[in-house]
Amino acid sequence: MSRRVLVVGVGNLLRRDDGFGPEVARRLDESADLPAGVRVIETGIGGVALVQELMDRYDAVLILDTVRRGGAPGTLYLLEPEIPDLQAWTDAERHTFLADLHQVEPSGALTLAAALGVLPPTIRILGCEPADCDEAEIGLTPAVARAAGLACERVRRLVGELMSEPGAEAGTSPAPTGRVRLMVDH
Repeated sequence: MSRRVLVVGVGNLLRRDDGFGPEVARRLDESADLPAGVRVIETGIGGVALVQELMDRYDAVLILDTVRRGGAPGTLYLLEPEIPDLQAWTDAERHTFLADLHQVEPSGALTLAAALGVLPPTIRILGCEPADCDEAEIGLTPAVARAAGLACERVRRLVGELMSEPGAEAGTSPAPTGRVRLMVDH
């Protein structure tokens, strides 16, 4: 059986560099040069759409998003997120978390997917250091626009690795490490 990989662009196109994830997803989708078994989607800022897509069972998910880690704008990072165990939370913490899932961030969507048993065993985030996500303006800053082009190449390479990775079956719990690997520093 071939492996299935979900590539997800996350972010808000109306907030400058926060549109990094959707822009990279759009470019990848338009290029149509990813292998069979790879699905590219854009969820905007609605994390529940990510959870709904994960219900179709994937072996890996690669999330494209902006991340603030203190690097120069346009720096790309490969993250392996730690997913908290929703069952270990107090009732009050679970209630607060579940009260409004309309605009849940990727970390919350991954937590919910884990609680529902639909989180793939392999999770990666390809993040880009933004220059500006505060202004209501369409269009990436120059550094992040350059990084979006580099990110497309990184995604192609990562997808190749994820497709060939011997792995657990879709829907099993991952062993998150919380590691960060710097991919590009410019």
